Amino acid sequence: MEISIHGDGIRISESLDNYTRSRIDKLDRYLPNIAHVGVELAIIRTHRGADIAIAQITVQHARGAILRAEERMNIENRDTIRFAVNKAVDKLHRQIDRFKSKRRSKNQRVRDRYRATMAELDIAEDVPQYDLPEPEAAEPEDILRRKQVELIPMNEDEAIEQLELLDHNFYMFMNADTTQVNVLYRRENGGYGILVPQ
Repeated sequence: MEISIHGDGIRISESLDNYTRSRIDKLDRYLPNIAHVGVELAIIRTHRGADIAIAQITVQHARGAILRAEERMNIENRDTIRFAVNKAVDKLHRQIDRFKSKRRSKNQRVRDRYRATMAELDIAEDVPQYDLPEPEAAEPEDILRRKQVELIPMNEDEAIEQLELLDHNFYMFMNADTTQVNVLYRRENGGYGILVPQ
């Protein structure tokens, strides 16, 4: 499992690097066949209120599924970024549980790509269970982050599976059938919608 750690507005000290790797190293015990884990740590300086610490962890499974967790916290002391890493890892544990659970899909290829295999389940340990309070959201302030996204060609069923794995409200993807960028979103009254460029 390859791990890369990057900082934005924060120096990644050897101590912080070692701490983050110690938390990430355990993920493949719960989900075998992780190809790459990318960690982005950031400090956002705000003009109003407390600065914000952000820890985002992206897990790329060998078969192409992507799990991602992000934690934003108002900075209270120098350990806030480590606490944000802990919370992001805990969120990943919940996503790994979803990935390992059996879900039905009409499309066999989609089901196989976004669900753990029996061989992986046999060697995987159970994810630790935590009872964590939901964090308070940081105050929105203009655009705090601009991110480049790798668009992987997939069909709509695969995009739904990826949205469910990430537990997001929307997901941008390259539609393999039309070669256009689409945005899949979760509708408030249930089901999904897709935004298609004109």
